[in-house]
Amino acid sequence: MREFDNLQIRKVDGGLLLVFRELLARRQASAVARHLGLSPSAISHALTRLRELFDDPLFVRRSHGLEPTGRALDLAPRIEALIQALDETVGGEPPFDPAVSRRRFRLGAADPIPSVIGPPLVALFREEAPLAMFSIRPAFLDPALRAVRRGELDLALGAFGYIPEALSASVLYEDRYCVVARRGHPRIFGGRVDRATYASAGHVYVGNPDVVMVDQGNVEREAMDGAYGVVPGPDLVRTHAYVSGWETAMLIVATTDALADCPESLARRHAARLGLDVLEPPGRPFRFTVQAVRRAGVADAGLDWFMGRLAAALAM
Repeated sequence: MREFDNLQIRKVDGGLLLVFRELLARRQASAVARHLGLSPSAISHALTRLRELFDDPLFVRRSHGLEPTGRALDLAPRIEALIQALDETVGGEPPFDPAVSRRRFRLGAADPIPSVIGPPLVALFREEAPLAMFSIRPAFLDPALRAVRRGELDLALGAFGYIPEALSASVLYEDRYCVVARRGHPRIFGGRVDRATYASAGHVYVGNPDVVMVDQGNVEREAMDGAYGVVPGPDLVRTHAYVSGWETAMLIVATTDALADCPESLARRHAARLGLDVLEPPGRPFRFTVQAVRRAGVADAGLDWFMGRLAAALAM
């Protein structure tokens, strides 16, 4: 460790971190003083030390209170993680209270899982955990699992061919592909699309028919096809477009006579508002299992709570 690092670490204590967190939440030094049972001068002194430590004003006085700087907002999740780590180190696993927790749950998920769980999960957070939040980054297959193992993600959500021993998986839901078409499509009758219509009506697919760009890393095409199904080529199905997300495909289908394959969980959640019919495919639909993967053998009461909210969101 560099000498500079040693000097900086010596300046840090848990009380400073708590003052930072409360200033960010309450934006009033007097309110922070009352909440922490400290004097206003103690809060002022702590803020001075924080500014020296991070070489930034951190909180700027405005007419409505203390406004955090960009640096303060960038530091917030890391300081929250430090406070949580200190709590766990000193006192073991702390109790988790969603009503007061400011935790940010870090998820990696394949499309369209965020669109399936996002709306009901936000509603549950607003009601039960108003100060907590979750973030979802695009991640799938082995890269998502490696991120969980490294601690960069709390959960990976998706279809996985195997689960390494260091991780633990829970089934969230079973899904399959359906076909969506706009209501009143001139070639759709009886809630089902036949093979000839499927092949000739024109399709919008979610997928990448091209070689991946150099700075995007390797795409594990075989693993992706095995987990999420193979996209037929234009020699088999008349194809108008390839897009990167199912919401985009559904919006295109809603205003054209094109068809699209879509996970049924997403289609049924949004078909009514988009004016779409959910149809049986002409052949046996591709099925896949969506799992939630976390580190094995790691006690985490907050993540246990979050897993319960995931199940509740999917039932809504």
